[in-house]
Amino acid sequence: MIQNVLSRIGGVDMYGVISICLFFAVFVGVLVWTLGLKRSYLNTMRELPLDGATAPESDADLTAKPKDRYD
Repeated sequence: MIQNVLSRIGGVDMYGVISICLFFAVFVGVLVWTLGLKRSYLNTMRELPLDGATAPESDADLTAKPKDRYD
């Protein structure tokens, strides 16, 4: 039944080509972005969980009790 419906829609074969091209473009974009990252940024992000520093002041609301947030 689905094959019958899809065969009656004009240009449905282009959806497969468009989706593969879109996937490939996103994949290449992420690959280029990843390869373009600076080594110093990667080292900083790698050591961030082990830093032991306290949370920034802007995130102080996240540690509040739930009833305090909604009152």
